[in-house]
Amino acid sequence: MLLIENGAFYCGYTDDVQKRFQAHLEGKGAKYTRANKPVKIVYQQEFETKSEAMKEEARLKKLSHKDKTALLHFRQNNCI
Repeated sequence: MLLIENGAFYCGYTDDVQKRFQAHLEGKGAKYTRANKPVKIVYQQEFETKSEAMKEEARLKKLSHKDKTALLHFRQNNCI
């Protein structure tokens, strides 16, 4: 999940997070990030399969901005 310059979030999946983030920064990523500049990676998670990753992406995209923010705060405060 990326934080966007305007405070929004962008969710996607990839097999190379840094490479994909760089593509977004260069305007070669998703249409949304070409129009809305990404600031930083705020959340990432590994999955065994592409299918699992896509299911999580779909779940995250359904969350409200408030819920995404709460998820990020929860993850930050409960990391070991």
